[in-house]
Amino acid sequence: MRPLLLAIAALCCVASAAIAQEPVREELRIPFSAAGPRGLEAVLLKPPGTRRFPLALLSHGAPRDGADRPAMNPSRAHAQAMEFVRRGFAALVVMRRGYGTSDGAFVERAGPCEKRDYFTAGNISSDDLRAAIDSMSGRTDVTTQGMIAVGISAGGFASVALAARPPPGLDAVISFAGGRGSRSDNDVCSPDALVAAFASYGKTARVPMLWIYAQNDKYFGPDLARRMHAAFIGAGGRAQLIEAPAFGEDGHALYSARGIPLWTPMVDRFLREQNLGTRDLIEVSAPSLIPPPQLGENGRSNFASYLASGPHKAFAVSPRGAFAHRAGRRSEQEARDDALAACAKYAKDCAIYAIDDKLAGAATAAGPR
Repeated sequence: MRPLLLAIAALCCVASAAIAQEPVREELRIPFSAAGPRGLEAVLLKPPGTRRFPLALLSHGAPRDGADRPAMNPSRAHAQAMEFVRRGFAALVVMRRGYGTSDGAFVERAGPCEKRDYFTAGNISSDDLRAAIDSMSGRTDVTTQGMIAVGISAGGFASVALAARPPPGLDAVISFAGGRGSRSDNDVCSPDALVAAFASYGKTARVPMLWIYAQNDKYFGPDLARRMHAAFIGAGGRAQLIEAPAFGEDGHALYSARGIPLWTPMVDRFLREQNLGTRDLIEVSAPSLIPPPQLGENGRSNFASYLASGPHKAFAVSPRGAFAHRAGRRSEQEARDDALAACAKYAKDCAIYAIDDKLAGAATAAGPR
């Protein structure tokens, strides 16, 4: 009986460890001569353990207003990166030149609106992704065999460009609303040139791909998505196109943390088809803070999204249940200020409830600073 009890206890310990694994987070600077001495800003998230995990390279989009580029940082993709960690990947979120604190000038301009050269611009973006992949090649905890590239918007476009000249080990691409040139809702500069760029990439890209566009995407609508897909596969490329249901006010946000329950089943099906990632999800530990008691159902859902977000972050709430959170900021103070400012749009008496993964203690009310 005693050996049986010991065996059961050991199994319980193993199960408990599997349930509460702590992900590993590492801030990096990616060496890249074209980006200057500081290189590219990046964050690596991976499951715990000593084995080498296949790389999932995550690439961001491009804001319509270029003034927003410096504020971008890898932590804003924390929730998405963690979904790939749960699927057995080491997720590397890299900021291309001209974004965040990455060195080097912004080099992704594609020319005047009426005469865009998207093909060249996409190749330039993919150079930054290659530098990130090269930086992983010598590590003992990451492998580029069985690697996938994942991107949103301009990052999806860059990932397709990467596959047109594929680095060794790249086995699949997942592009969420991939494209370039959206200057306002339903207004894309030189859409024919964008379609032509996808056709050019399709001539040499043979890596299997998954393309996901929401039906109400205001950057790249369904008609344009179909044209880009038809041009790509017509030239020889391999891509499954999913037209996802409408999401929120603008389906371009489907890849956001709020959209995770919708897009992960699509991704899981594709990864299984390619025999990539783990069959069983890796359970990673998450903060278990109690939501503010005054929140309604929508507020509790928002608080769950807050907990899944990356640092630095803050959650603000008013006594009557108005709320807002901001995540992926450079400092706790910036997260606090932004959350309070957002909450103040709905109530004048908002206070900080949580900062990063801890409760704020004595609430700090909004007010002039």
